[in-house]
Amino acid sequence: MHRHRPDPPDSAQQLLVTLGQLVDQALERIKFQRARVELAMALQRHMLPPGLPELPGLHLAARYTPSRDGLDVGGDWYDAFVMKDGSLALAIGDVQGHDVEAIAFMGQVRTSLRAVAEATSDTREVLSRANDVLISMGCGLFATCCFLRFDPVSRDLTVSRAGHVPMVWATSGGDSGVALDRGGPPLGIVPGERYPVTRRRLTEAGVLVLLTDGVVEGPGYPIEAGLDEVAKLVRAGFDADPEVLASAVVKVADLTGHRDDAAVLVVRYDGPPGPG
Repeated sequence: MHRHRPDPPDSAQQLLVTLGQLVDQALERIKFQRARVELAMALQRHMLPPGLPELPGLHLAARYTPSRDGLDVGGDWYDAFVMKDGSLALAIGDVQGHDVEAIAFMGQVRTSLRAVAEATSDTREVLSRANDVLISMGCGLFATCCFLRFDPVSRDLTVSRAGHVPMVWATSGGDSGVALDRGGPPLGIVPGERYPVTRRRLTEAGVLVLLTDGVVEGPGYPIEAGLDEVAKLVRAGFDADPEVLASAVVKVADLTGHRDDAAVLVVRYDGPPGPG
């Protein structure tokens, strides 16, 4: 007696089943990616300051763009706050890596730097003490940083760098350039490191632009070329609103072909008050 064997499934029906399975898998990946992006954005929002301080004669603006690789966030950060003596502290930095560990370390760097800056008005001590704190944590990561302190009364500006990209400046007189201040190694590497400080007095209206290497460096695009491009942009757009200027500067990254995250902090100084 011969048993009846079922006919093989229709090829069209089999194709539809396969396509349905692929669609389900694609939808799951989309849901996972959406959750991943939302998590990344939430982490980054909480690690960056919710706002920037407002002081007479000073106007600040900042921008951050995420990395195109990894978790879509990285270790770039900025900060600005008024210290107890009324001076303005400005900081920008870049932490090694593009993952959750880098985000956590970035939070530690920013918190440590702010805590140290609140405890001392000596710019020479800020990066040195923050470096010692980070090394004592034993995280095994490092971070570059540029820290500035501006006294609105004396108009003195002090700058200290730890392996970070130099700032770009322009003045109302039409001058602009890259501030090649002396610096030391990144934070978290050399115990007991003493970071040099450069002092200036701002005697006329000007713009300072702090940024990370993701803005000015990319594959086959040297950092010097990127900094020169920003200097030209800042000189040409000197009279622009800081918000507009910050958006324009961060877009320089499009020229570099970079895949890193990028941060920009723009400071406009109206100049010393007139007589009377």
